Amino acid sequence: MSMNTTVRPPPPETSGSDFARLSRKISDAGLMGRRPGYYALRITVVTGLYVAGWVAVALIGRSWWTLAVAAFLAVVFGQVALLAHDAAHRQVFRRRKASEVAGRMAGAGVGMSYGWWQDKHTRHHANPNHKELDPDLDPDLLVWSQDQARAARGLPRLIGRWQAYLFFPLLTLEGFNLHVSSAKALANRSLKHRGLDGVLLFGHFVVYLSVLFWLLPLGMAFAFLAVHQCLFGVYLGSLFAPNHKGMPILRGEDRPDFLRRQVLTSRNVSGGRLTDIALGGLNHQIEHHLFPSMPSPNLRKARAIVRRYCEELDVEYVETGLIRSYRLALSSLHQAGAPLRNARVPA
Repeated sequence: MSMNTTVRPPPPETSGSDFARLSRKISDAGLMGRRPGYYALRITVVTGLYVAGWVAVALIGRSWWTLAVAAFLAVVFGQVALLAHDAAHRQVFRRRKASEVAGRMAGAGVGMSYGWWQDKHTRHHANPNHKELDPDLDPDLLVWSQDQARAARGLPRLIGRWQAYLFFPLLTLEGFNLHVSSAKALANRSLKHRGLDGVLLFGHFVVYLSVLFWLLPLGMAFAFLAVHQCLFGVYLGSLFAPNHKGMPILRGEDRPDFLRRQVLTSRNVSGGRLTDIALGGLNHQIEHHLFPSMPSPNLRKARAIVRRYCEELDVEYVETGLIRSYRLALSSLHQAGAPLRNARVPA
């Protein structure tokens, strides 16, 4: 599997394909062009906020007000992760090398192995919501279908019964899971540039922990770490939960054409510019999956074209508000865990 997260859809020249016609409409509208000014501003702002957060920790020092800065930095870390995502998709730079450098720098800023995440995200984009092929549906802790629930053992079997109620509390561990998964992936010999990933990852840990325990008393440093990482995990999980959870799950040979595979398994979140900023453009998930290398500020404009085209093809285009998207995701989790609640066999 290619390490580049830009999933390459069928070429526009594909005769008669539904996606080919849509692709031409998008290209004619100029929506695949790079947005260097936008990304220069966004990178500058996010970098400035990142630096300002750590300067605030140093200036406030031995005060419990640093926990407010920890909450602020949790959001900033989420924004840095979104920049890593855009860079990996070549939304920022056209060339692979520049994209990898930017992505690795952003990944190092939040303590993430860029190579591990890139490989995982590539496979997700190729087969979104496919039970066997999408790594985001692996039943590591939660179960995503009733079949997975019936086969679950150990912790997934125990948690799966009430996973809808536990979902957001469990997201407090997602930041830690990101770090642990990144570190574990370094043992995978097939991972490209794993030596560089290892240096950047452990460099982040050393600097992060050194700054905390140098500037703050022991108890306050641990409190900062807990607040920062737990809220970072909640924010990170909240970015991705509305996108596919609760949408149709594909199985086996059930693989529709590229356009339908991406549209039918994805859900958009309605909202204005603030929603675009908070979710990093991932609220336009359908357009992002159809055109992964499209710069995020162009996704809103592409939405009107894609939605109208799907109506012409009679392809269901799902868009809901943010709160309803979470309700649908939680309802799906609750339904998936039903066999475990009905089972008489102890976990």
